[in-house]
Amino acid sequence: MLTNDLDFRLEPRLLELYEEHKKRSAKIDWGYHEFLPWDKAQDFRRVPWDPSQVTLPSSVITAIETALLTEVNLPWFTSHLAQTFKGSLTVIQDFVHTWTAEEDQHSNLLETYLLITRSVDPSRLHELHKMTVENGWSPDFHTPFETMVYTSMQELATMVFYNNVSKEANKHDPDLGKILRRLAKDETLHYAFYRDVIKFHLQLEPNYCYHLGHVIKNFQMPGAVMPDFEDRMAIIAKEANYGPLEYFDQVLDVIIDYWDIENLRPIAPEAEKARLDILNYHARMKRVKERFMRSQT
Repeated sequence: MLTNDLDFRLEPRLLELYEEHKKRSAKIDWGYHEFLPWDKAQDFRRVPWDPSQVTLPSSVITAIETALLTEVNLPWFTSHLAQTFKGSLTVIQDFVHTWTAEEDQHSNLLETYLLITRSVDPSRLHELHKMTVENGWSPDFHTPFETMVYTSMQELATMVFYNNVSKEANKHDPDLGKILRRLAKDETLHYAFYRDVIKFHLQLEPNYCYHLGHVIKNFQMPGAVMPDFEDRMAIIAKEANYGPLEYFDQVLDVIIDYWDIENLRPIAPEAEKARLDILNYHARMKRVKERFMRSQT
């Protein structure tokens, strides 16, 4: 009754979902070379980097660096998904392969943009990239359903991050704004697949509520392993349109509403308790947000 695996009865619906994803993705297929301002590129050996060459605000650079250092964790994320879904539904394994191929060029686009525009010290960026990948990433959940919950929230949070930061970035460089909106489109499609897999499971068996709470209440982006993560997020919250308030309004609130947690009716007492815990957590976070907003007026 409280299984944490994916339900084989849903495989036909998930196959339809996957086919729809591939159709939508094919319509917006792209290569990262299309979005880069190549005319700004110079040879670092001929023209060494210097801080005077930087034209973007430090807050925007911090946001793009943070996005990059999150995206470079793709090998660890893919490894986790491959291990988690081994032996699970074939359609999910196939989607992970497609997802990996679509995510693969995100870090290339962001890193090449930063280098071409000389927005960062290339040697420092190299060290940050290497350090982040060496740190690895491993979540504290290892079951198919919980992992699917996590990917739903992670893709939504990433989509919101890119769209929000693009509004600030666009003021300083329209090329960068376009890049971030392009990345957000990918994340939107990925989020749509993952969130609907969860929704189908909750509709079929509301007792899956039991496995939602741990992920929702402890959600953290995979980029948390990068150096100075908390300091970075504080800067981004203050100056680049993505922080705890945006997370509540555009991620937590959205996902709880989409999965209709308020109206689910699980039979298992443990699942019902988990559902109520999620709603209480959401209400508590809402009160925190409202107190903060009042303090700003």
